[in-house]
Amino acid sequence: MSDIRTNTPNTATTLARSWFVRGRIVGAAAIAFVVSVVIENAVLAVTGAPSFDAPIEEVLAYYAANRDAVAIASGLVALYLPLLLVFVTGLHGLVERRGGAGADWSRLALAAGATLSAIFVLVNVLQIGLALSAGGLAEPTPEFELVWQVHAAAFALALPTLGTTFIGAALAAHASGLTPAWQRLLGLVGGSLLLAAGLGNLAIADGSPLLFVGLLGFAAGLVWLLATGVRLVRSRPR
Repeated sequence: MSDIRTNTPNTATTLARSWFVRGRIVGAAAIAFVVSVVIENAVLAVTGAPSFDAPIEEVLAYYAANRDAVAIASGLVALYLPLLLVFVTGLHGLVERRGGAGADWSRLALAAGATLSAIFVLVNVLQIGLALSAGGLAEPTPEFELVWQVHAAAFALALPTLGTTFIGAALAAHASGLTPAWQRLLGLVGGSLLLAAGLGNLAIADGSPLLFVGLLGFAAGLVWLLATGVRLVRSRPR
């Protein structure tokens, strides 16, 4: 009996420390993801990346002149996609270790995050193809324009998947007691805006201003992710 009494506190302490370390890793992945995404978008914005409604001649000129910027952006994507998977997988593990409340939502976030990663790979494979082919073209070809259109369509279809990821993660994190109610609301608003924008994916791929609804939701989702990451990193073992 004395051994049981002695070992029980030690076991509880070990579990608490294990949860603490895992929480910090998940939180750090979330923060690093946000930073990488912000840098990627800053690089593209500073170099004047064309919108989806830009003339194809402008698209060709951009990719011909900004191969280095595309290389940096694509490298950041290769970094933050694994970070995203670490976050959604780690979040699911944390939720289960806290009793399983919200586990269904964390599974949804995990599935949506994996799907989102696959779509983002396609988006950036096509962007790399645009950059590689643009330097050898004097004028746009039908094939170049098709790759640009598929790139735009894949990006538009990524929006509802991203929204689903945010919604599932926000609900799971709050249900398990990892985040307060205001963070859940922020994640739900961001995810809902992305889902709403995703309904108009064809229009967005054709250059519709509806894209800005999705970008607003994306910004809200990034704030939620950053706040959640900071909260996990600063958490203390219980």
